[in-house]
Amino acid sequence: MSDTHDAKEARGPSHGAHGRPPTRADTWASFEASPFLPATVLVLILAAAAALFAGSYTYTMANPTPRHIPTAVVGPVDTAQGARFVDGMERALNASLKLRRYDSAAGARRAVDDQEVFAVLTGRPGGSGVRLDVVGAAGASVAQLLAEAGTEVGRATGVPVVVRDIKPLQKGDPRGLALFYISLAAVIIGFVGAIQLSVHARALDPAERIVFTVAYALLGGFAIAAAVDWLLGALDLPFAESWLILALTMFTSGMVFTMFNTLMGRWAMLPTWGLMVLLGNPSSGGAVSWPLLPSALGHVGRWLPPGASVNAQHTAVYFGGHQHLFPFAVLGAWALVSCAVFWFWRHRHPGGRDRVPAHAA
Repeated sequence: MSDTHDAKEARGPSHGAHGRPPTRADTWASFEASPFLPATVLVLILAAAAALFAGSYTYTMANPTPRHIPTAVVGPVDTAQGARFVDGMERALNASLKLRRYDSAAGARRAVDDQEVFAVLTGRPGGSGVRLDVVGAAGASVAQLLAEAGTEVGRATGVPVVVRDIKPLQKGDPRGLALFYISLAAVIIGFVGAIQLSVHARALDPAERIVFTVAYALLGGFAIAAAVDWLLGALDLPFAESWLILALTMFTSGMVFTMFNTLMGRWAMLPTWGLMVLLGNPSSGGAVSWPLLPSALGHVGRWLPPGASVNAQHTAVYFGGHQHLFPFAVLGAWALVSCAVFWFWRHRHPGGRDRVPAHAA
């Protein structure tokens, strides 16, 4: 009898609740209750995220192509030489130069400082050719493309061309990527900081969570600016303005994650990563200037926090005195909406002292 009982006990785990063999439904229910289901889902999500990450950056940055390049025009470029040069440039670039005529060189220079144009084309008196002024600070990739094409087109068409960079990049940032990197750091550390608060400071109440997000944004923005300017000397920053832009970027990024954490719980990383990294950073205009981005991304990027941050930082460093309200309005709007959603639905946020078990506290 004992042997028979032992045999039944041995067979017990392989049978269902009523002694029958487990069905597919039993197996699936057991899988759902195990840690293997979320682990499997994460494996699939991470694989998709890797492909999307590589694809989004490759699509926007691997082969930047101009479409429409705003160009200021001064002087007599409607001559035969000028028309020949403009036609040659558009064929060489496979894009159109959006020509905007200005009455004087000073007017064209104001347009450059306001970042309305990426180049200035000036007709030289007496039919002696043209001068092409590129603006490295407005976009290194655009300036390089225009300079190379201008030299080749001048040689091919027989039009004398003088190419110069009227606002070059700083010596410590010859490729114009440092501003993109510091903005990228602010965006990523911004939402990573919010993730860490949700994990290691889960008991923070809503107001306290916002205060500590402000605190790490201010300190982190200062650390980024100090490292790039004072420690490395890569950029000569307008320190206070750059610091506050970085801090606002970090705070906005952190509150965007907090908003999604309130709405979606543990899956908040998915929309945050998609918005900030997969879409926002490639379309920010930091690594590739907006005229070279796919047209839809070039427009969308201005309305997202990474693009607004790059835009504000770029103007602060290279076009002082011509700062625009728009990028600050974009950052402020994202921060305000994120804070409002978090505060209104704060009872849904997984943090807070009233949600922490007594033994964990």
